[in-house]
Amino acid sequence: MINGLLLWVDDEIELLKAHIIFLEKKGYEVITVSNGADAIEQCATQAFDLVLLDEQMPGLSGLETLQRIKEIQPATPVVMVTKSEEEDIMNQAIGSKIADYLIKPVNPSQILLTLKKNVHRREIVTEVTQSGYQQDYQQIAMQISECNNFTDWVEVYKKLVKWELELSSAESNMTEMLIMQKEEANNSFAKYIVKNYLNWITDLSDKSKSKATDRPLMSPEIFKSKVFPTIDEGNKVFLIVVDNLRFDQWRVLSEEIGDLFDIEEELYMTILPTATQYARNAIFSGLMPLQIAQMFPELWVDEDEEEGKNLNESPLIQTQIERYRRHDKFSYHKINDSNAAEKFMQQLKNLEQNDLNVLVVNFIDMLSHARTEMKMIRELASNESAYRSLTLSWFRHNVLSEVFKELAHAGYKIILTTDHGSIRTTKPTKIIGDRNTNTNLRYKLGKNLNYNSKKVFTIKDPRQAQLPAPNLSTSYVFATGDDFFAYPNNYNYYVAYYKDTFQHGGISIEEMVVPLITLTPKKR
Repeated sequence: MINGLLLWVDDEIELLKAHIIFLEKKGYEVITVSNGADAIEQCATQAFDLVLLDEQMPGLSGLETLQRIKEIQPATPVVMVTKSEEEDIMNQAIGSKIADYLIKPVNPSQILLTLKKNVHRREIVTEVTQSGYQQDYQQIAMQISECNNFTDWVEVYKKLVKWELELSSAESNMTEMLIMQKEEANNSFAKYIVKNYLNWITDLSDKSKSKATDRPLMSPEIFKSKVFPTIDEGNKVFLIVVDNLRFDQWRVLSEEIGDLFDIEEELYMTILPTATQYARNAIFSGLMPLQIAQMFPELWVDEDEEEGKNLNESPLIQTQIERYRRHDKFSYHKINDSNAAEKFMQQLKNLEQNDLNVLVVNFIDMLSHARTEMKMIRELASNESAYRSLTLSWFRHNVLSEVFKELAHAGYKIILTTDHGSIRTTKPTKIIGDRNTNTNLRYKLGKNLNYNSKKVFTIKDPRQAQLPAPNLSTSYVFATGDDFFAYPNNYNYYVAYYKDTFQHGGISIEEMVVPLITLTPKKR
């Protein structure tokens, strides 16, 4: 078995016979040439797994040869072999995208190491990653079965996301095993929510009670527990709410801004339903949805109304500031498209006099919906890994990456969070409702709903969950795991259309356990 085809270019190639024999014994085929012109000719006729290139040669220099090779085989790693470490030469070589460099005299173990790094890296990473997950699998399974509180679930979720990212980058065939373990985790998580959720809401809504020690931080508490204390510490604060941002997506984006900020990472629990109308309004108001509807009826929009459900966010922030008898000066901005983004960037300098600036970014939610509706987007984001990759590509080329750079330079403390996450739905579950039943695929509210009670979490008295009830007989029904609701009418078409789409509104770790990040600019 051949481990790889190598090209070694050196004007003293005859002195390297021992090295070449060593590589051949290790399973490599080595083609040798003594000058740049012959190297270029070889590269024009066949593809190599790696090129070892002498920097100092008569005729075409190593750097000139490097440039020509890169024109012919841009993806082939080239390792520069040099007698000197002159800064100018090394800068030029690195600028020409060498994969590595070795200093003469080279020894066989150095060459073997550079081959492992540049030819066999993917296989080695895959092997080590798969071995690591196999060793961790049983421990994670035990942790899932023993989860008693939110802290336990956070630890499990972090481990699952860690392996999801590592296995996807290693292109491992063990991803299916991880998917099954996530499914197991979500089944147990749903039982945890069913058992505890209404007690948490009672505790959250009753101001006479102190916070229960095992209750997670929840949507209405974000300002009180995180935003206001950060302002009170004397910081200029930016609250950035990226709609529909899951923890795995945050982890990918964090690598892009890690050199700008010190990162403090927390996770919190969203309220139900995990939908913008409920969860985001709860963040901005500091209230549960029923409290908003009762205290500020002009700011609450019922499900069956045509009006946009998130048009009153700025007034809701104002009500929360006033309820806490604060006098924070704040701004509110929303970015839905590139025009809004450019307009926001133009105003950025004028926001420095505010105590708080709130920015809502809707791209990921729009991407999720576009993936459902558009075949091309569905193919671009065909799986979880591709969905994260598309999110990362958007961030790199979007004005938001510039916003982070500007805010770091201006010394803002950033609180980055989301209102809810999403889950890739795969299993339809039938439900029957009247024409006034809402359209969301992960939760339903209405009268006389008919469903399989073993597969859902039902709240028959919405007041217990601090949710508005348009009618006396209204109940809320939440899908769990990766289920989605489908009507019996036109069932097959409906299932085929919505299966394997990213949805939110229901109960899953991905929807309910979401990032709450504090970013402090690094001192330069």
